[in-house]
Amino acid sequence: MNAPPRTPNTPSPSVRLLRRVWISIAGFTLLGIGFLLLFTPGPGVPLMLGGLALLALEFEWARRSLARAKETGSMLWRRVMPRRPAATGDSAPGATGDELPKRQIWSVIGASSVGTMIEWYDFYIFGSLATVISPLFYPSGNDSLALIAYLSTFAVGFVVRPFGALVFGRIGDRVGRKYAFLVTLVIMGGATALIGLLPTYESIGIAAPIALLVIRVLQGLALGGEYGGAAVYVAEHVPDRKRGFYTSFIQITATLGLFMSLVVILLVQHAVGPDAFKAWGWRLPFLISIALLVVSVYIRMRMRESPIFLHIKQAGMTSAHPLREAFTQWDNLKRVLISLFGATAGQGVIWYTGQFYALFYLLTILKVNATTANCIIAVALLAGMPLFVVMGSLSDRIGRKRLMMAGCLLAAVSYLPIYHAMQSVAGSNVVAVTSQRNAVTGAINLSPQSMIDGQMVPTTEVLAFDTFGALIQSATAWQLAGLIFLQLVLVTMVYGPIAAYLVEAFPARIRYTALSLPYHIGNGVFGGLLPVIGLSVVALTEDIDAGLYYPIAVAAMTFIIGSIFLKETNHHRIWDEVRPENPRSPAG
Repeated sequence: MNAPPRTPNTPSPSVRLLRRVWISIAGFTLLGIGFLLLFTPGPGVPLMLGGLALLALEFEWARRSLARAKETGSMLWRRVMPRRPAATGDSAPGATGDELPKRQIWSVIGASSVGTMIEWYDFYIFGSLATVISPLFYPSGNDSLALIAYLSTFAVGFVVRPFGALVFGRIGDRVGRKYAFLVTLVIMGGATALIGLLPTYESIGIAAPIALLVIRVLQGLALGGEYGGAAVYVAEHVPDRKRGFYTSFIQITATLGLFMSLVVILLVQHAVGPDAFKAWGWRLPFLISIALLVVSVYIRMRMRESPIFLHIKQAGMTSAHPLREAFTQWDNLKRVLISLFGATAGQGVIWYTGQFYALFYLLTILKVNATTANCIIAVALLAGMPLFVVMGSLSDRIGRKRLMMAGCLLAAVSYLPIYHAMQSVAGSNVVAVTSQRNAVTGAINLSPQSMIDGQMVPTTEVLAFDTFGALIQSATAWQLAGLIFLQLVLVTMVYGPIAAYLVEAFPARIRYTALSLPYHIGNGVFGGLLPVIGLSVVALTEDIDAGLYYPIAVAAMTFIIGSIFLKETNHHRIWDEVRPENPRSPAG
C-alpha cells in the first residue's frame, strides 16, 4: 500500500525528525536541571515535570508515527536516509563473517574503533579538565548555580547515557547500525567542539552553566548510542569463532580515549605553560575534536551496513517495536536484567576503579603531584591496553562467563591489598582524612592527614619532579604504575569479553537496543558514579579505605548473580539466526 500524499501544510519527514530530536533534548535538559535543583531552594519539581511532559509528548508522537507507518506500509527513515543499493558497497546479504575477507574485517574494525575512540576522548576530556574549567562557568557565592555547574561536569553525562541507549538503540534496530552511530559521532564531536568555543560566566552570565549542562546532556546521549552500535556492527561482520578477539579492539577504545585525553592535556600544558593553560589553553583539547570529527565522519560515511542487519531488513525480520519487544517480553527482559546485574554492573565498577578511582586516590588521598599522577596512570594504561585483545581472544577458547566471573572475584578480594600497597609505596604516610563542603562550589573537599612523629598533620604533596627525566627514574613512580597495572589486568578480564557476550545474548532484531541499556546502566550509573560515591563515603567516614567498599560490594554481587544465572555464550553462532533452515535462539 502506498503512503498518502503529503499536503502542503504537512511538515516533511526531516522537519518532523528534527523537531522530535530538539523536543527530546529539551525534555532531558529540563529533567536534569530539575533533578539538580531538588538539592536547592530552586524550582526543581516544576522543571522536572516540564521535562517529563515534553518526553511524554515525544513518546506519543513516536507511537503515532509507528502506527501510521504500519498502516501505510511506509517508513519515515527511508525518505530521510535512503539505503544505498548493494552495488555501491553494501555488504552482500548472503555473506557471513567466515566468508568476508580479512582485509574487509580489519577495515570494519578500524573504522569503528577510530570513531569510538574519538567519542571516548571527547567524553573524558570533559571530566579530565573539570577542575580547570568548572570555576569559569559559575559565579562565586551563588550556591544554586555552583551546584548545577559542579554536578554537570561529571554526573549528568553518565546518568543520561541509558536514555541515549534507548533512543539510538531503537534507530539502530529499525534503520541500521551504520546510520545510528554516524549520528552519535556528529553529536558528540559537535558538542565537544562547542565547549572549546563556549563563553564563560563572566561573558554571558547564567547562560554559561546552562549551556554547559545542555552540552553534557548531548555528550551523554551520544555516547549512550555509540558503544552499542560499534560493538554490534563489528560483531555482525566477524566470524563466530573469533568474535571475542575481533570485538576486543572496540574494548580498547575506551581506555585509549582516556589515555589520549591525558596525553593531549599534558602536551598542551607543557606547550603553553600553566598560567596560559588555565586562561585559554584549556580550550585547545576541545577544539582538536573538530579535526578528529571531520576525519571520523569521512571514514564512517564510507562504511557499509552490517550484513546481518541487511539480511533481516530485506527479509522483513526487523522489529517494528524494538523497545517494547526488548523490555516487555519476559524472555528478553530476563536477559537484560541478568546481563546488568550478572555482568555489566561489576564490569562497570571494575573499569572505573582501575582507572578513574585510582587517579582520584593518587591525587586526593595520597597527594601525589598532578602531573606525576597523570603520567603514572598513562603508563599503566599504555601497558594494559594489549591485554584487552588477549582476554577477548582467550574468551573465545575458555568462555566469556568464566573469565568475567574470575575478574569480579579477584577484584573483590584484591582491591584493599592493592590500595594499601599504593598507600605504603607513595610515602605520604596518610592514615585518615578530614572533609568539608566548599561554600562556593558545593563540592566536598578532602584533607588527608599524615602521621608524623606520632602526630596527625596535613599531608604535603609528594612525588613532584622538576624534569620528566627525574620522573621516569623514580622507582616509586614505577611501583605505583605497577600497582595500577594490576588493576588494569582485572579491567581487561571483565571488559575484554563483554562486547562479545552482549552481542551473543540478544537476537539480531533487537540487539542494538537490548544490549545498549544494560551496558550503559552498568557503566554509566554503577561505574560512572563511582568516584562521586567513593568521595562521599570517604568524607562521611573519614576512612581512606571506605571508597573501595562500594566497588567491592558490586563486584561481589555480580560474581554471585553471574555465576548462578549467566549463560555461557561463546559457542553461540549469531549467523544462524538469519538462516531459516537452521534457526537458533541467542544464549540467555
